[in-house]
Amino acid sequence: MSAQRATVVTLFVVFVVASVGAQERSDRIVSIVPALTEALFAVGAGAQVVGVGTFDTTPPEVASRPRVGGLLDPDLERIFALRPDLVVLYGSQTDQRSQLVRAGIDVFPYAHGGLTETLATLRGLAERVGRSRAGDTLVRNLEFRLTMLRQQTAGRPRPRVLLVFGREPGSLRNIYASGGTGFLHDLLEAAGGRNVFANVARESVQLTSEAILAAAPEVILELTYDDRMTTATQASEVAVWTRLPSVPAVRGRRVYLLLGNHFVQPGPRIADAAVEMARALHPDVFQ
Repeated sequence: MSAQRATVVTLFVVFVVASVGAQERSDRIVSIVPALTEALFAVGAGAQVVGVGTFDTTPPEVASRPRVGGLLDPDLERIFALRPDLVVLYGSQTDQRSQLVRAGIDVFPYAHGGLTETLATLRGLAERVGRSRAGDTLVRNLEFRLTMLRQQTAGRPRPRVLLVFGREPGSLRNIYASGGTGFLHDLLEAAGGRNVFANVARESVQLTSEAILAAAPEVILELTYDDRMTTATQASEVAVWTRLPSVPAVRGRRVYLLLGNHFVQPGPRIADAAVEMARALHPDVFQ
C-alpha cells in the first residue's frame, strides 16, 4: 500500500471512529420542571432524559423514567445516583443548585416569565442540549401560531376577563388570578381578551369576592389541571360562581372551566392553550 493511500485510510478510520463516538455521546439529563421536560422531548432529546419530576406527565414516555421529586421535595441523593451531566431545576432552588454545581454537574435553572421569556427559555434549553435547530423550529412554529391567533381576533371587541388559576374546590375561597405580568397574562392578550387585573404588576393576585365584584369581569376563565375532573364535577365547579350573581360574567353565563396542564406549564403547548382561551372568548371566530 502506498504511503499516500495509507494516510487516506488512516484519516478515514479516524473520522469514522470520531463520528461514532460523537453519535454515542449524549448528556444524561434530569429535569424536575414539567414544562421543560416536555420541551426536551419535543426537540428530540427525550433519549437523553434519565430522570424526571414528580409532576411530569407529558409526553407519555416520562412514565418510564425514575422520579426524583419536584419543587418542594427534590431528592438529591437519587439525582446524584442517576449520574446526570445536566439538571434542569427551578431558579428558586438555590441550595440544590449550589450542591449540584459543587459536584461538577451543570444546571439549567428555570424561572417564570412572560411569553417572550418562555420562548427564549425553550430555545436556550434546546441549544444547551445540542438541539439548536429543533429548538429554533419549535419556537418559530409557536410564534407563527400566536401571530395567526392575534390576527384572527384583531379588530374584535376584547372582553374584560378574570383569569383564575387556583381556588379551593367547591368554594370561592383562596382565589388566585393572573396579574398584569407573566405568560398567562400574555396568552390572554394573544387570545383577544383584556385582563381585568392588567394594572397589577404581579404574576398572580389573591382575590376576595369583593375584589371580583369591583373588577366586574365580562368573562371568567378558570384553569385547572385536575385530571380527575368528570363532566359532573366540572359543572359543579362552574356553578360555584353563581354565588356572585351580580358579576357580568355570571349574569351572562360566560364562566368557562378550561382543563389541562398546558395552561399552567408554559412549554411546547402554549399555543394550544392560547387557542383554547380564544375559542372561549371568541367562539364565532372558530365556527
